[in-house]
Amino acid sequence: MQIELLHPADQIVLLMERIYAYGMTTTSGGNLSILDDNGDIWITPAGVDKGALTSADIVCVKPDGQIVGHHRPSSEFPFHQLVYRTRPDLKAVVHAHPPALVAFSIVRRIPDTSLLPGEGLICGKVGMADYALPGSVLLGENVASVFAAGMNAVMLENHGVVVGGGDLFTAFQAFETLDFCARLEIHASRIGKPQLLSPGQIGAAAEGYPKLATFAPGRVGSQERKARMDMCALIRRSYDQRLFTSTQGTYSERLEDGAFLITPHGPDRKYLEPQDLVRIEQGAAEEGKLPSSSIRLHQYIYERHPHVNSVLIAHPPHIMAFAVTEAPFDSRTIPESYILLRGTPKLPFQSVYDDPEGTADMFEAHTPIVIVENNCVIVTGSSLLNAFDRLEVAEYSAKSIIDARALGPIVHIEDTHIRDIDKAFGLS
Repeated sequence: MQIELLHPADQIVLLMERIYAYGMTTTSGGNLSILDDNGDIWITPAGVDKGALTSADIVCVKPDGQIVGHHRPSSEFPFHQLVYRTRPDLKAVVHAHPPALVAFSIVRRIPDTSLLPGEGLICGKVGMADYALPGSVLLGENVASVFAAGMNAVMLENHGVVVGGGDLFTAFQAFETLDFCARLEIHASRIGKPQLLSPGQIGAAAEGYPKLATFAPGRVGSQERKARMDMCALIRRSYDQRLFTSTQGTYSERLEDGAFLITPHGPDRKYLEPQDLVRIEQGAAEEGKLPSSSIRLHQYIYERHPHVNSVLIAHPPHIMAFAVTEAPFDSRTIPESYILLRGTPKLPFQSVYDDPEGTADMFEAHTPIVIVENNCVIVTGSSLLNAFDRLEVAEYSAKSIIDARALGPIVHIEDTHIRDIDKAFGLS
């Protein structure tokens, strides 16, 4: 999808639908705006259902203050306008009240973006603005003063968050990522003390992209066409299930000819199309495409394990709560969890960078999934659907364990019953 070619009103409707659908705002809450090249500010209207907006509802405010549209602009228009005046480099603003970020705003804390390596780069530095009456000039001044200090994301005391960007989709990605960080920190705090990455670890994760040879792709066969369609369908489903974010989450699938397909680096996961996926042949990538930076790990896993036909790398917030704390993850909660996940070992953060081949060696038949500290969960499967099922079960199992903490001590399936499961399902 060429998002940048959409009219500002259509961009706003598309993103507001997404924000509302994923529970990050309410019918009456939140507002989005875009500053176009003419100096016009396009903004969501006041008093119109955020779950049913159309492009005709979006209001245009001209530089001279003239209002064009069927509605009044959002009551929060003053701070949008002040942000643009304060930071001419910003061309879009997202404001909303996701529950996790509201939780931080009402204890007047900023979510930590150092639990995982890439989130700080996406969000940038995050500031906090003093409380003021919604829609007031004072609120606008408070917000603009934090943006003036170089922040692109601003928490509002007892209110929510405001995020700016060079375009609406960049602002949305930072907003979504900050919300993810908030949810992860909340879940992790329920089972232990969240462990932060050091600047050195974050720097090591950002170092170097693998240099790959390229090739000109030939004719695409029927099996690869189907694989591309199936991958995109499950990638979008992973996003809808909140197993992925717009910027994070990688799929790969082995093809019959020994090549494999992998998610590209960069594009929004919700809008991936079959032609966006990257074919890898003998370590070389389709020319003109940039595959996921984790490509070497996928390649090593396929080389070492003929039983693996799909690899997923993700960081859903509940299973990642175990990755960012010392709490162990034990799959012996219900039979489905144990059958699909088995032992689920936890590897050190550096393992995927310093020893990708050793990490790949882990994925024997009895170890289909591993957690990497402060990094990701890596899932393998005999098929794309099998790997997706494991990822989904891992996240749901982790959520069940975290929720169970509020009810009482967890009782795991007894060893004798585990042996029965092993025998019945051929897991020994």
